[in-house]
Amino acid sequence: MASGNELRPYISRRADLASGATSPRKFLEECIERIEAREPQVQAFVSMDVERARKLADASGERWRAGRALSPYDGMPIGVKDIIETEDFPTEMGSPLFVGWRSGRDAAVVKALRAAGAVIVGKTVTTEFAAAHPGKTHNPWDLRRTPGGSSSGSAAAVAAGFLPAALGTQVVGSILRPSSFCGVFGYKPSLGGINRGGSHDFLSQSCTGVLAASVEDAWVLARDLSGRAGGDPGFPGIAGPEALPAPILPTSVILLETAGWNEASDAARQALADGRDRLERAGVKVVDRKTSSLVEEVEKAIEACFILTRRINAFEGRWPYNVYRDMDASKLSPGAAERIVQAFELTPDDYRRDLAQRDQIRTTYARLAEIADCCIMLPATGPAPMGLASTGNSAFVVSGSLLGVPGWNLPVFAIDGLPLGLQVLGFLNQDAELAARAGGILATLGMAELRMAG
Repeated sequence: MASGNELRPYISRRADLASGATSPRKFLEECIERIEAREPQVQAFVSMDVERARKLADASGERWRAGRALSPYDGMPIGVKDIIETEDFPTEMGSPLFVGWRSGRDAAVVKALRAAGAVIVGKTVTTEFAAAHPGKTHNPWDLRRTPGGSSSGSAAAVAAGFLPAALGTQVVGSILRPSSFCGVFGYKPSLGGINRGGSHDFLSQSCTGVLAASVEDAWVLARDLSGRAGGDPGFPGIAGPEALPAPILPTSVILLETAGWNEASDAARQALADGRDRLERAGVKVVDRKTSSLVEEVEKAIEACFILTRRINAFEGRWPYNVYRDMDASKLSPGAAERIVQAFELTPDDYRRDLAQRDQIRTTYARLAEIADCCIMLPATGPAPMGLASTGNSAFVVSGSLLGVPGWNLPVFAIDGLPLGLQVLGFLNQDAELAARAGGILATLGMAELRMAG
């Protein structure tokens, strides 16, 4: 059996780049060595350009030696989810309709990565159009299991040590759930936190974020990208210090069961209960639906999140899904075809009512800030399920997407050696505060001890 350290080799290497303890080229070669050893089994990438990455790493090394680094992560190997446009790689969106398709341009976030000196190694696998139909990627901890989705390749690449960080997107649970299944850190910013221009994950609950091997790298990368590219139009973007805020143990947290509670395994529930006990022993007040009528009101409100999100996403996906159907319906998955049918069964009045209900749920949730610093919950019903036909149950993660609030996955639990995270949700546009509290929770609970199957 392999130890967790063999699969998770990074804490944060940015300081080593700055100090000269490692070079961008040496860092990259370590990643390439792991890719060559395990990518045929994991299949995290759609496309790569190793030689170009080497040239970019060498150029970064020259900048560091000259004292002209472009950013704190200049030279860091990065993956880009294949729903986001890149000038130098195809953007296939997990669909047979777009094999080899090139837009000829960089998305806003990719342009920002290049300006920061990041070394883009390749495009990571996404599910079909960042929805439910899975891709080819396997979970590095157990190749028989799903890595989750839709940011499947990004999560698997970080977990396998191929990359220290990769871009992801989330409209239901596509950053936090695969982060949980693969035992990595996932950060979904507040809605609109990072500019999505050139990303085909375009729905009103969609958000670009980061999957990484450390809290520090996830925060520094996301904060810098938002500073360079801005947030989405009409949104303020991620605010706060460029460096990770110092960890702060929350004074009080709210434990949310969510609609997924009845579907969670006994082992997952026990892991959360154990985490709660450890936080309480550290002096954190934990509030739940049994001790607060407001929490009970929120629990009842978010029961509708999954159905409501499906309806909103379906209506908003009328275009381009109807165009995809007209291009070649035979190349769409049954799930995509079903969403097109649902989209045209909904009326504009249905959509207006759904948006009004979403606004009400968000208003109810925001009141929780009066009684606690953040919320904790499971991100999944248990470890990654067996098989690649599904990316897993999203009941626990959909609420954070509908609410539009910032969220983290912290890889603090393990069941039979397999990863299970802790989901931490904050309040709208309080991303820096949540990062500090997530750091405090992580310092208290520690990272899980994981082992590779086989």
